[in-house]
Amino acid sequence: MAPRHLSLPDSAALAAGADARLCAPSAERNAEPILAELARRAPARGRVLEIASGTGQHAACFAAALPGLEWQPSDANPAALASISAWVEAAGLPNLRPPILLDAAEPGWGRRHAGFDLILAVNLLHLISGTEARHVLEGIGAALVPGGLAMIYGPFRRDGALTSEGDRRFDAALRAQDPEIGYKDTAEVARWASDAGLAPEDRVEMPANNLVLAFRRPV
Repeated sequence: MAPRHLSLPDSAALAAGADARLCAPSAERNAEPILAELARRAPARGRVLEIASGTGQHAACFAAALPGLEWQPSDANPAALASISAWVEAAGLPNLRPPILLDAAEPGWGRRHAGFDLILAVNLLHLISGTEARHVLEGIGAALVPGGLAMIYGPFRRDGALTSEGDRRFDAALRAQDPEIGYKDTAEVARWASDAGLAPEDRVEMPANNLVLAFRRPV
């Protein structure tokens, strides 16, 4: 997947210090509620793959709060790796790995990156096409160990409907930039997950009209 150059609320992420760390306001806002769900659902120990880590803020925050988990950040955009690496270095955590270049919208990626107990994707599916989103779910299904958990956070259509004016404006703005992207429907995401061998576990309401969709690979 070639990185899309989209105009987003966080397109101009701010420097977080004298090094290469960038800070996205949305990642600051949603870190606490996402961490609460992770703390409730994640295994006490295991390997975590974070897809589309972006600035790297979440990786540093979540790895610090969940020291029993070995956290592997990743991103499809080579330019993002500098900020993620700077967050990793600044955190200095033994359970936080250097980032890897990983395009989770590429077919077959999950077979090359297998053995994870938890996979987290934050604010990704609405920024890629339906075909790419299916590849993300297929890869997650292949990369998780039996019993492993997938958590997908972001804005979604709810059973065919956009449920707030803010969602309608944002979805329209995304589709105006690229008609292939935009909000994915919860029903189609559940179908893609099922096709990937994942069973639905929960659908959690989050702040700002976002959701966490949780799926598990059966044992």
